[in-house]
Amino acid sequence: MTLSFGTDGIRGVAGTELTPELVTALGRAIGIALERPEELLVARDTRRSGPMLEAALTAGLCAEGVTVTSLGVLPTPALALACRRDGRPGVMISASHNPYPDNGLKVFAAGGHKLDDEQEAEVEARLAELVDGAVRRPARAGAAIAGARRAPAPRAPYLDHLTRAVAPDALAGLSVVVDCAHGAAYLTAPKALRDLGAQVTAVNDDPDGTNINDRCGSTHPAGVAEAVVRAGADVGVAFDGDADRVIAVDERGRVVDGDHLLAIMALDLAAAGRLRHDTVVTTVMANLGLRRALEPRGIRVLETPVGDRHVLAAMHDGGFVLGGEQSGHLIFAEHAPTGDGPLAAVLLLEVMARRREPLSRLAAVVTKLPQEQRNVAFPDPSRLAAAEAFWAQVAAVEAELDGDGRVLVRPSGTEPVVRVMVEAARAEQAAAAADRIAAALAALAD
Repeated sequence: MTLSFGTDGIRGVAGTELTPELVTALGRAIGIALERPEELLVARDTRRSGPMLEAALTAGLCAEGVTVTSLGVLPTPALALACRRDGRPGVMISASHNPYPDNGLKVFAAGGHKLDDEQEAEVEARLAELVDGAVRRPARAGAAIAGARRAPAPRAPYLDHLTRAVAPDALAGLSVVVDCAHGAAYLTAPKALRDLGAQVTAVNDDPDGTNINDRCGSTHPAGVAEAVVRAGADVGVAFDGDADRVIAVDERGRVVDGDHLLAIMALDLAAAGRLRHDTVVTTVMANLGLRRALEPRGIRVLETPVGDRHVLAAMHDGGFVLGGEQSGHLIFAEHAPTGDGPLAAVLLLEVMARRREPLSRLAAVVTKLPQEQRNVAFPDPSRLAAAEAFWAQVAAVEAELDGDGRVLVRPSGTEPVVRVMVEAARAEQAAAAADRIAAALAALAD
């Protein structure tokens, strides 16, 4: 058994797919593939399995002569920022929005960006050698073995990063409900918003190792929406387990997702002359309503495959400053090297406070088309490309939409499923089309 990278790092069930033995070997593989850097930074979210996997990863890295500095529980964007600041690679131990039995590892290069495809393939190859014994790679010995240490005050630089992104007291007068998902942002996000003047009510900020993402956070926004309405707050923000994404809710308790947030921030940056090349980068999952909101206003929408690293790559190649995903990964290149949920919350709230407009009014710029998604079990996605009869059915559905909607079919990067997404002018039309394509997929999988 070995491990492989998906769209957002390596994930699996801790203790069965991510065993201590495999993660120790993975630590060695990372050390070898990255040419044994002098030091590597490690952070984790609040899952019970985090300390176990951190210890195993640390053992493998130290065995290859790589000194490990632990940052403890921190959001993924805080680790990425530290990698950029210190010029060191890093590993985040987290399964993001997945339930607590899962865990994972995201590997960052010294600049704070995730590894590219070639680097990930190199890590996988070195791991396979270590696991199957095809190539014997002895670990370091004696004085060549490295040590491990804990960073002093690891949260302070990230808090400073958040509060320096806007003017002091920029959020004064705003009342905010913050859903921490019992995850990695439970200490940093509420404090940063309070330090900037907001009146903060924190919920789901008491992690016990098993409650991360449990009916809370960015994938379950109903709870924060209810809290906003109950408290009469101006806005709510919800993070996922490692806080690299954020979903907002307006003062009426309505969800404001990544498509809306991208539009709000793009228009604000464009008005200030700061939206470089008048372009926003997003993925193929973005709602057609985002494009219809921005393009008439002179803002180009550039699409990439799903995954924030693809968005980041396109932003880097084109020199763009804003990108993100419908799921709430928002990337502000002038501030951070990766998706940063708390930073996105700070910048969004600053727009609200400066413009003195409720989130409901700002979000109204995007009118979303009804969107239906289906996941179909499909053990061998490689068969899909040559399935001519299936793609003919997809083309027929697209023709029926007649330009007022679209169809997206893609294999998952993390599960043995194929994902179907349909947008249409009417919800019932989108649902019927999605069911039709999902049935064709299921028949093909049998």
